[in-house]
Order: sequence, then C-alpha cells, then structure tokens
Amino acid sequence: ISANDLSKRIDTVHSHDELKELAETFNEMLDRIQASYEQQNQFVSDASHELRTPLSVISGYANLLRRWGSGDAEIRDESVAKIVEETENMRQLVERLLFLARADQKTQPIRFERFNVSGLVQDIAEDTELISGEHFIVSEIEPDVFLTADPDLIKQAVRAVLENSMHYTPSGGTIRVSCRRGDGCVEIEVADTGIGIAEKDLPYIFDRFYKADTVRSREAKESSGLGLSIVKWIVERHSGEIRVESKPGTGTKIRFILPEEQNTEADERPV
Repeated sequence: ISANDLSKRIDTVHSHDELKELAETFNEMLDRIQASYEQQNQFVSDASHELRTPLSVISGYANLLRRWGSGDAEIRDESVAKIVEETENMRQLVERLLFLARADQKTQPIRFERFNVSGLVQDIAEDTELISGEHFIVSEIEPDVFLTADPDLIKQAVRAVLENSMHYTPSGGTIRVSCRRGDGCVEIEVADTGIGIAEKDLPYIFDRFYKADTVRSREAKESSGLGLSIVKWIVERHSGEIRVESKPGTGTKIRFILPEEQNTEADERPV
C-alpha cells in the first residue's frame, strides 16, 4: 500500500476474531485516505485546468502586442485590455482556490459579531446596481435586521450569488435582492429572471468546478465553478441552510436561512 496504489486492502475473509475487527477498521481508514487523496488530486487537476485558460489568453495577447502592438494603437489597446481582464479573472480564481484550501485544512477563521445585516445587504445591492448597468436591481430589504455572523463571509456569499445571477441573466432582466426576519432566523434571497438551471443539474451546482453541460455554461465562460461551493461552505459553517428553486427559462431563486444567533463562546475561531 503506497501513494501510487491505495486500492489494496487487508483480506478479512479467513479471520473470525479480534484481528478481523482490527483489519476491517484498518480498511475503513484506508478508504478514507484513498478518498481524500483522490479528492486532492482532482482538485489540483481542476485548478490547473482553470488556470491554463487565462494564462494562454495572456500569453497570446502579450505575443500579439510584442509583434504588432507598438505600431498599431487599436491592437495595443485591445491587447492591454484583454491582459488586464484575464489577469483579474486569474486573481479571483486564485483567491477562491486559496479560500477552499484553507477551508479544507480547517484554518479559515470565522469572526462572529452582531451587525445590521439589512445595511450590509443594501450596500451590496447598491454596489451591484453600479456594476451591472444591464440589469434591473430590485431591493426588498426589511430595515434593522440584525444577525450574529461573520459580516465579511456573509458579504462574500451574497456577492457570489449575485455574480452568478448577473452571469446568467440576459440584458434587461431583473435581479431581486431581499433580506427579512424569520422565526428565529434571517432570510437572505437573490432571485433572477435568468436562463435557469435544469433539474438534473440542481443537485450538483454547489460542487467544486461543476459546470452544467448546457447553454447555461456557455452563458458564463468566465465562471470558475467555485463561487457556489464557497457559498455552501460559508452558509454551513454558520449553521444555515440553502434553498434553491429554478427552472429553465424562468430564472433562479437562492435563499440563505441563517440562525439569528450562533452558539459560540468565542468571537473568533478556526473551523
């Protein structure tokens, strides 16, 4: 049994005593190690694949700029703009990979504090309206809703869902952001009039690097497939729940249901 071959197991067929129980426990441990090892290999493979695209684009435009850009203002401007765009895409991807790496290693801290989540969601909605001039952003935010959570992580989760909505909602569509009190909880919801998600894809949208092999994936080529996996991690670490409703052609609704208070004795803790 080695890193090159984790598939072998101890034969327990001919054992009928304490050694059999020990061997079975050992085999279960090997199952977990193998699953973790394969998951890490897949993560590295997926990350390498995702980074290859922006690097190829940057390299291509850099070569174009070197050959022709100095004497052609149009080529120069186009090349510089594309290099800047792809560099930003790569930066966001690397940040998300690092976040998930910290999450896997249980070193991503959560800093709980009580804050006005209504104000936070309102600020996010206003920022989105400035960024996305192609969509109608509608806010339905109940005033003075307070939540005990990590405000930075909650902001990151809401922004990631809004980013998805902007990617998959055609120009002129509506994105609705809401925040309200529930029964001992806070509900934050983002609903759009986008292209929707097929029923067969719904169980997998929070998996890392998952991209539906449909028109949906072609609508957002710049999507890394990591945003919603981070959202899931954040909501789960706040003891919350995510509900998704979607149909192709009618849009998508994603709702966070977060407990208003957290059972924690420390304001900061790794998880």
